Parts: sequence; C-alpha cells; structure tokens
Amino acid sequence: MNSKQESKISCIADAVGGIPYRMAFAGGWIDQPFVSGINPDPTGSMVVVNIHPDFRFMDRCGMATSSRKIARKIWGDEIPEGNPETLVKELYRAENQGLSEPSGSQDMVGLIYTGVSRIDYSIQHEGGYFPVHVENNNDERVARWLEQHVKMVPVCPRPAGYNPLETRNLDPELVRDLGQTGRDCYDAILEMDSAKLGESMNRCMDIWENLMPGIVHHSTLTVDLKEILKAYQAEFHGAMYSGCGGGYLYVVAEGEVPGGIAVRVRTSDNL
Repeated sequence: MNSKQESKISCIADAVGGIPYRMAFAGGWIDQPFVSGINPDPTGSMVVVNIHPDFRFMDRCGMATSSRKIARKIWGDEIPEGNPETLVKELYRAENQGLSEPSGSQDMVGLIYTGVSRIDYSIQHEGGYFPVHVENNNDERVARWLEQHVKMVPVCPRPAGYNPLETRNLDPELVRDLGQTGRDCYDAILEMDSAKLGESMNRCMDIWENLMPGIVHHSTLTVDLKEILKAYQAEFHGAMYSGCGGGYLYVVAEGEVPGGIAVRVRTSDNL
C-alpha cells in the first residue's frame, strides 16, 4: 500500500471511527449458552477475525456494529490497552446490562483481540457466556493470505421484525458438528488452505439451516438467501453469510469475486 492510499484510508477511518470491526466465520452460535449447553463435546469453537475500519459496514449485517457503537461510547475511538479478557467482559457488561436475552460474547472478542482467533466455549465455564480459551494468531503471512482469499459480497441487512430463533432444532450432534467447524476453520486459515476453509464454511451453513432454519428462511426475508449462497458455493471454494438473515456473504476464492470487497486484517503488528 502506498502513502496516497494510506492517506485516503486514514481520512475514511477518521469519519467512521478507529474501533475495528470483526468478521465471524464457522462455528457461530456456539457462544450462546442455549447452544453450548447441549454440546456433547467439552468445548465447541468458532472463528473471528479483527479487521481495520477502512469503510463503514452496514448495520444489521452481522458485523458487530451494535457492540462497536457501545465500544465507541465507553472508550472513544480506540481499544484501550489492558488485558483483553478483562476488556471483553467490560464491553459485554456495557452492552447487555439489564437485557433478558443477552448477546453472545464473540462480538466483543472479535473487536478486541487482534488477528485471527479461535474462541472455545463450554457451558461449564462461566455458564457458557465467556470463552474458556482464546487461541490467537497474529502472523502477518496468515493475515495477508486471508485478505487475498476471502472477499465480502454485500447482500442485504436483516429486515425489521426478523427473528431467527422462532424455530429451534437443537440437536446435540449438530451442535457437536458446529463446534468442530470452528476448529476446522481455524486450522484451515493457519494452514492457508482455501479448499479446507471453504468446506468449513459450507458445513457451518448447512448446520445453521438445520439447527435454526430462520437463519436463511423467514417470512420477513425478501431475498432468496439460499439461492444466492448455493450459486457462490458452486463457483468458489465456499461461502457463508456474515450473520442471520443475510448481511454480507464471505466468499473463499483464489482470485477475484464479482462484487467482492477486500478487507485488511488488523494484527498486533499493524495497529
């Protein structure tokens, strides 16, 4: 990146704020106690990736924008120094105080931990609300590889009145498989194996659709999310949505993806 490009990015970041965003890959929902609580395995995993705020991501698209707004409110425009585990709990309390249905903590982990993180959840640890372990990688080679092989395609924000949890088919074996997709996803990223990464995302989407069909099929949705997903999965290594009800589509590919947006992974070396 040249100095002119860096200057443009800096100006945009000034407008949208310096708090990072996060991508969430395979294994999502394992951070919710009602999911991890029926996992036959001791732990289940999911993957988050910390990214630079080079542009404003859409709200209601699974990019942790609500948590990011709270972070800006309590911390200003940068993540403070300190123990990341402590910061995760501080942000979690600030967002969920008084809520009867608190959010999962993967949003907070993704915003605070740099690089690529595998988050392990167990119902036996703090009720499943916080990770039992965060495996974190800040290797610049891995970050650059991920930037080159995952693109984001804007699809649609989730609509008003949308609730993905109206139907829950909480099968323990599906939950076990969900947690495994997170482990496989993290391994694939560290191995820089795009085929394996795409496979973990495709499997996660299949499990999501079986566990909670409302993630891709709902009366309020006006876009055929499954049709779009299948089209990209057929053409590239794999794809999955950034959140329930649409958002962005993460596409794993060797080259360019039509309409795809590149992001910059934020590591401890390029804060």
